[in-house]
Amino acid sequence: MKNVVVVGSQWGDEGKGKIVDWLSDQADIVIRFQGGHNAGHTLVINGITYKLRLLPSGIVRKNKISIIGNGVVVDPWALLDEIKEIRSKGVQVNKNNFMISESANLILPFHREIDEIREEAAGKGKIGTTRRGIGPAYEDKVGRRSIRVMDLRSETNLDKRLETVLLHHNAIRKGLGKKVFEKQKLKEELLKIAPKILEFSQPVWLKIDEFKKKGKKILFEGAQGILLDVDHGTYPFVTSSNTVASSASTGTGCGPNSINYVLGITKAYTTRVGEGPFPTELKDDIGTLLGSRGKEFGTVTSRKRRCGWFDGVLVRQSIKISGIDGIALTKLDVLDELDEIKMCIKYELNEKKIDYLPAAVEDQLKIKPIYKTFAGWKSSTQGIKDIEALPQNAKNYIYALEDFIGTKISSISTSPERNDTILLENPFEI
Repeated sequence: MKNVVVVGSQWGDEGKGKIVDWLSDQADIVIRFQGGHNAGHTLVINGITYKLRLLPSGIVRKNKISIIGNGVVVDPWALLDEIKEIRSKGVQVNKNNFMISESANLILPFHREIDEIREEAAGKGKIGTTRRGIGPAYEDKVGRRSIRVMDLRSETNLDKRLETVLLHHNAIRKGLGKKVFEKQKLKEELLKIAPKILEFSQPVWLKIDEFKKKGKKILFEGAQGILLDVDHGTYPFVTSSNTVASSASTGTGCGPNSINYVLGITKAYTTRVGEGPFPTELKDDIGTLLGSRGKEFGTVTSRKRRCGWFDGVLVRQSIKISGIDGIALTKLDVLDELDEIKMCIKYELNEKKIDYLPAAVEDQLKIKPIYKTFAGWKSSTQGIKDIEALPQNAKNYIYALEDFIGTKISSISTSPERNDTILLENPFEI
């Protein structure tokens, strides 16, 4: 059986929700393996809109098992709110179709507060986080002082763990002139919700091994995009986790040989939320048009996305770093009205041409894109399901894009609707 990893090949917001929904309908198991509730997927099924933040996309499908892996940081209150919200729309969420790794780390109120404090204090140097405590929670994980799901089982153990983590955080809060965080109230609040969280707690690595032995199809669902990876992205303007495909293994507890196909979701242009380098950004009428036609606002934060031309250099780099086997090209129809379309094929840095994104942020901010220009097609591609039915200029752009990035295009999305897709290759059937 094929096991598929879905990752974003740009800065996130590539339209993973639609693609993951289509794939989750074929999968038996859907697993989130990194990130937190800072990333969102919007799904529209039978006219009902679901906005998911922590819950894997498979949760809205019957007879699927959805899992939150150990690589995810979990705000327990946000998770319970999301479960309540989705249950109100008729979706079943129970211990038979949903599990959380007992090793997953928790996001607590002081994580959210320090996230907010830091962003406010940074001024123009802010990272552009969602202020949901994701980064601070990962810091505590790496610092070996965090609270994990399993710690909710014992009041004595929870008390000790809170003592350790608050010793660290309260020292920082005192230094910033902020009120120290009281342990007792937080412990009581955690113990109150503990049974509701522990109901879903499992040794996920063991369950995955069982599913593999039974030949189940597993879909590993990534959040954000490769260019936000803490190691391989535009550091420090990145998220706090590894968003590359290989983190599907570490974030769930299964070996890399569990992954058979990596699908990279790629927008036909480029967007970015928050601060940081963006070589092909358009701050003109075309950028505004892309944002308007593409409805470029964040699912979770509603923040306006920055828009620009397709950056082939960046996508090609993401493909190599993450071992992407195929690309799902999204939002082609957003380009329908343009007279001409550009693709970045090289950069210029200090009067030299380079074909990769340099690691230093100082260089990333200085590089200038070198473009190849294509004639627009000036006709609607919305809803087209056959590549031969596309306008010739649209096909010219697609084939040039595919040739430049060096990876085949497996599907082309021509509207937000799930069925408006040109399917060239099914990752589960190869």
